[in-house]
Amino acid sequence: MKKAVIALVLLSGSLAAASAAIRDRESSYPLQEKEEIRRTLKSADPSHPLTLAVDNVFGGIDVQVVDGTEVELIASKTIRAKTQEKIARAKVDVDLKITQQGNDIDLYVDGPFRCQVQDCKGLRWRNWGYEVAYDFRLRVPRRTNLTLRTVNRGSITVRGVEGDFDVSNVNGPVTLEAVAGAGSADTVNGDVRVAFVRNPASACSFETVNGDIRMAFAAGLAADFMMKTMHGEASSDFETIRLPAEPIKRETREGKTVFRRGGFTGVRIGRGGPEIHCETLNGDILIQKNK
Repeated sequence: MKKAVIALVLLSGSLAAASAAIRDRESSYPLQEKEEIRRTLKSADPSHPLTLAVDNVFGGIDVQVVDGTEVELIASKTIRAKTQEKIARAKVDVDLKITQQGNDIDLYVDGPFRCQVQDCKGLRWRNWGYEVAYDFRLRVPRRTNLTLRTVNRGSITVRGVEGDFDVSNVNGPVTLEAVAGAGSADTVNGDVRVAFVRNPASACSFETVNGDIRMAFAAGLAADFMMKTMHGEASSDFETIRLPAEPIKRETREGKTVFRRGGFTGVRIGRGGPEIHCETLNGDILIQKNK
């Protein structure tokens, strides 16, 4: 496959500035206190798949398959703070909310860093005098559908799950091993690695800014790949056919006509099939065969 060198929009500076501020605060938190939370969450209807959502901020998420119909949760909580008073404040401010409705399980790390007003989107970064990290270890039934989120101080790893997935990190890698569903996985700083034991039957999306996208598929792969990278290469272990270039799009801006092209390179493997979207800025895109 020919090298793809195509434009991609640069990341805004606000997120990078927030990450630098977080690193500066970490060095000024000399005190630490740990706690372990354990729960077993039972499926309301074992004949149907579970849906598990984890919305974390600081810390990693590790999900693996276990036999049975229950979710086993271990959350390692670490408070870092400037003073004992700030540790006490963190215990009041930050909470792990565990809710379940039928087969839908939701784990949500709540605290003052969550926006509470309409004009504040997502998270707000301030010096609270402490940081609370949750590192999740979860054992789930094989057919569980996953929605996983974290921001700093951790990776996201999924092994053996056959349900659909929606996985997002910011400062850390995303690794999906021996999966069999379909969905999206993205990060900003880190690699995205996905290995399928059964090729996806519907569209997937894999994105990063600073890192490689590595995908491994089973024999008999049939899919259409749309790929975009600026500082990297795209390669495939499978035979590929180049798809026609994206048509030029016409737009009107302030009375002027603007023509632009999407910038993705498309290739077909096998007879074609679900679209696999792959996009990075500083990294390679690799389509590999399972070993």
